[in-house]
Amino acid sequence: MEVPPPNFVLDTSPKKHQVVWRIEGLSLEQAEALLHDMASHLGGDLAATDATQVLRLPGFANQKLAEEFLVVARHEANKAYSLRDFTISEESPEAPRYVGDAGEPRHLARSGFKSQSELDWAYARRALARGDNPEVVIQRIADYRADDKPDPSYYARLTVTKAKASLEIPASRSHTGTRELS
Repeated sequence: MEVPPPNFVLDTSPKKHQVVWRIEGLSLEQAEALLHDMASHLGGDLAATDATQVLRLPGFANQKLAEEFLVVARHEANKAYSLRDFTISEESPEAPRYVGDAGEPRHLARSGFKSQSELDWAYARRALARGDNPEVVIQRIADYRADDKPDPSYYARLTVTKAKASLEIPASRSHTGTRELS
């Protein structure tokens, strides 16, 4: 997978980042599909690929940690990109997990690594494709994630909604994505 330099990189907690690209000319569905593909290929969080996700604000402290972590934004590029600037291929080798300054180390996702969020999404997609009741799938995921999600029902419903939407997107549009992407 080839991605252009991001417009901004937010350091949100130790060794964790949110990456922002300014992209023009995409529909909401195209943006979310691109986010999903990028998260999948680059080892990102698949639960953070919908348009309702909010970035951490630079200058504010991330208080979810034992010690507060001040969120910092780094400006990397000014360009407004288009979908053509992103090369996404299922056959591509694992790409760097973090695209930063050339002098910084790059963190690679483990080959074959799937986050729990990605596994949940894949499960939901398979279950829906075989005709399982979406409410039952939501309940199964919520029950499974009850110990590690603050609102497992919301998380499960969002996961199933996104899985259902992915089944409705024609294959020719599955690698396309509006708004600034994170």
